Amino acid sequence: MEALAKATGLDVDLEDPDLVRDPYPVLSEWRADGPVVFHSGLGLHLACSYDAANAVLRSKSLGRIWTDREPDDLWRTFNWLHSDSILESEPPKHTRLRAIVAGAFARGRIERLRPAVAQIADDLLDAAAAKQAATGSFDLIGDYAEPLPVAVIAELLGVPADRRDDLRTWSQRIVRMYDYRRTAEDEALARAAADEFADFMGEVADERRTTPGDDLLTHLAEVEAEGERLSERELVATGVLLLNAGHEASVNGFGNGVVSLFEHPDQLGRLAADPQGLSATAIEEMLRFDSPLQLFERTAKEDTEVAGVTLRAGEKIAALLGAANRDPAAFDDVDAFAVDRSPNGHIAFGAGIHFCLGAPLARLELGVTVPRLLERFPDLRPAGEPTRRDTFVLRGYHEVPVAG
Repeated sequence: MEALAKATGLDVDLEDPDLVRDPYPVLSEWRADGPVVFHSGLGLHLACSYDAANAVLRSKSLGRIWTDREPDDLWRTFNWLHSDSILESEPPKHTRLRAIVAGAFARGRIERLRPAVAQIADDLLDAAAAKQAATGSFDLIGDYAEPLPVAVIAELLGVPADRRDDLRTWSQRIVRMYDYRRTAEDEALARAAADEFADFMGEVADERRTTPGDDLLTHLAEVEAEGERLSERELVATGVLLLNAGHEASVNGFGNGVVSLFEHPDQLGRLAADPQGLSATAIEEMLRFDSPLQLFERTAKEDTEVAGVTLRAGEKIAALLGAANRDPAAFDDVDAFAVDRSPNGHIAFGAGIHFCLGAPLARLELGVTVPRLLERFPDLRPAGEPTRRDTFVLRGYHEVPVAG
């Protein structure tokens, strides 16, 4: 592997502004060097090809192994919010947690949310139209893409509307920890957000246990799997995870996708001409072409092999989802953005036992918000330079000024 590391030169800073702006040429070079390469700077292997990334996501020999941050007195809440969540658990704990939560995200239950999602979208678009009338433009992220999934999850969990801005702030500060470049201030903000978020969700959970409502948190508090209910910490950790994961995937997938449409005006024109007919395939292409989550780590639970590379127990490997979704061995004309691409077997939502539980909800939200946006603003166009987030792992935009 040392020779491979030297051959690929993988000491590249994943937060380098040029790489963050457009990582795909570099990811293509890494993939050409081999299905699995080694990043000496991060000290982990990277699965770059579609088959290798898929194998990493599905391997039972690789797991999500949480390691508590130190010192514990500072990171205690942040640590258990992760160690007691589905995302950072392995069987049998993961099996029990997922069985409890999965019913809440069954396709039929999610589909029943469509009218509520449509109403939230219409209300936000009304406000966006008023803002455009007053100022000449609106922000696709702050005025539409970001508040919608937060509102939907908050509605699902039974969180009061006046606390939704707090949810967004807490979520953004916690997920900043998932990237590799963090400041001491980022870490302090994440710890404080974890404490505040956990306290708030704990209060809501206590209320639902004593006064049940028709919401997801009540369902999670009452449902059993294998004769067990969620513990207090598991219930709070699940609520926090649902907000964080659901919010980030939808916002970034939407923002990346619309900017991709702007960069391919012929495809934007096709979709705007038939938003209902093409939205299903267009959404999958948005997720493939510029994946909102670029990297997902696994740890070897035992000595194992991926694409001919041996991993020792305890070594880490990450599936590079963005690289896998541009692999010419898996997709035709990989660097073309095609709103009618079919089939489209992208792995933007992962695969295996940690396949994104909220994928049906994210797809429903995108399936409502994208066509409604283009129906309301058929001449949608950029109204300024979009501002990209400065992170590699969670890829998205802070601001996308538009008019239509």
